[in-house]
Amino acid sequence: MTSDVVPLFERPFYYLRHGESEANRLKIIAGSLDVDLNDAGREQARAAIALLRPLGITHIASSGMRRARETAAIVATALDLPHAIVPGLAERSWGDLEGKPRAVRKSGAQPVGAETPEQFASRTRAALAQVESRGVPLVVAHSGTFRVLCRLFGLEEPEQPVGNCRPVRFAPPARRGDAWTMESG
Repeated sequence: MTSDVVPLFERPFYYLRHGESEANRLKIIAGSLDVDLNDAGREQARAAIALLRPLGITHIASSGMRRARETAAIVATALDLPHAIVPGLAERSWGDLEGKPRAVRKSGAQPVGAETPEQFASRTRAALAQVESRGVPLVVAHSGTFRVLCRLFGLEEPEQPVGNCRPVRFAPPARRGDAWTMESG
């Protein structure tokens, strides 16, 4: 990945996974299903405001899916920030597995009708190239987006999925050849 292709990758930026949805709570694969936040998810978004306020965020880009869009809108309204929707930041389509328990997913198996990991990573990378890179951006998206970011930057994914509404700071290497860093808030 070269920084001249994705301007966002030239500076530190923040990532925030959307608040909880009923699919999250019930451990159901939502993927491209456009599910709403539940009340706990809305409360998580409101609680994230205190974590985000001191970070100097200047603008927000989010997935257009309701769970991410609503999370971003809650934060943007509270912090008086501009909010742009980037449709390509949508979660990976899981095809036939959508709406089913996460326990039925087999690691490494390609579900019927699903985006391949490569297709999803390519779409996500193209969407990230659309995010305004000046200032201090916040990207509000999905757990799949987080996994793609980790892979793009050569970072090991944490064993536990990224938490709902927990800010993560990604920073490029200070010197050529150094590694990207990731800090959870």
